[in-house]
Amino acid sequence: MSALERLYRQVPALLMARRNLSRNRLRSGLAALGIIIGVLAIASLGMFGTTLRTGASEQLGDIGNEIQISPNAQEGFERLTDRDVADIRRVTDEGTVVPIRQKTATLTRGDDRTITTVYGIENPGALYEASEGQSPERLRQGALVGSSLAERLELQVGNRITLDNDSYRVVGILEEQDGISLLNPNSAVIVPLESFDESGYSQVIVRSPSGTAANETAAAVREELNDREERVTIFELGSITEGINQFFGILNAFLIGIGSISLVVAGVAILNVMLMSTIERRQEIGVLRAVGVQKLDVVKMILAEAGLLGFVGGFLGAVLSVFAGLVLNQVVLSDPLLTFAPVNLMYIGLAVVFGIVTSVLSGLYPAWKAASERPVESLRK
Repeated sequence: MSALERLYRQVPALLMARRNLSRNRLRSGLAALGIIIGVLAIASLGMFGTTLRTGASEQLGDIGNEIQISPNAQEGFERLTDRDVADIRRVTDEGTVVPIRQKTATLTRGDDRTITTVYGIENPGALYEASEGQSPERLRQGALVGSSLAERLELQVGNRITLDNDSYRVVGILEEQDGISLLNPNSAVIVPLESFDESGYSQVIVRSPSGTAANETAAAVREELNDREERVTIFELGSITEGINQFFGILNAFLIGIGSISLVVAGVAILNVMLMSTIERRQEIGVLRAVGVQKLDVVKMILAEAGLLGFVGGFLGAVLSVFAGLVLNQVVLSDPLLTFAPVNLMYIGLAVVFGIVTSVLSGLYPAWKAASERPVESLRK
């Protein structure tokens, strides 16, 4: 005896439901198709939102572990002092503190002249890596050139450039920086701190090993430097990722809500199918009631039909959703296995459950109507 036969023996309503649905295969198939489309819509739109979030996170990179500390110009503070930097280093338990000076200068190489941003950084190797040459932990001489600027001026390691009246030898070409960064070195030049005549710093970047450590550092800096007056402003890149996650959470909910509309429509179709089915089988149900079949058994039979439609439609919709997710993640992220991420499997599971529940709820009224009709009325033509 097969497992299906044993199931039919234990739940006779399922066998009757299968037989009743097979009487009009086209109508039953169209009702199941509505569930398939609804489940596919919910699961696919949920996975689409996950794909968008993952793609955005990859573009942003690991930016949540950086904070930017700047003088509060609104309160009259134009520069950060050496003491400020020392205080920041003292309260930073984990991470690298990078004080920065900044200006605009005219870059000259041969006949080429361009206006560029110049950063004075003592330890550029803490922030950036070089695609050519080196990005030293301690920059004492020479200059590092951003990738875009180097490509535009055809600069190579060993070339000499002039910034205003100062000449530098290029010791490294920085790797291209993708996504969001507190500095934009792609079109800039990094020189030693000592190359700047002025004292003080325009900003300080703190790179921590994790987003949690960055949050703790930001709180400690606020407590230390802004104790008596608001001397500095602190910008945490982690706030960007939090905002993005909140946005995509809302977007996912919106997309799933749109997909749910199709399931509601499918529920209406199943309601119509069940009503028509009970009307066509009115006399049959009347005979069952006349020979002693209880109301609850009739209700079970009708609900089993609706539930079977939902289960079949949900299963097929889930299978199609997996294929859709594989294609989507391969095209967008080149990572089809993301389809089987826990959050995507949750979307598929919720869509299937929602489809079955919608089907059963749609069968409640026809089941109640068929079971409540008096046998003598049902047997009348």
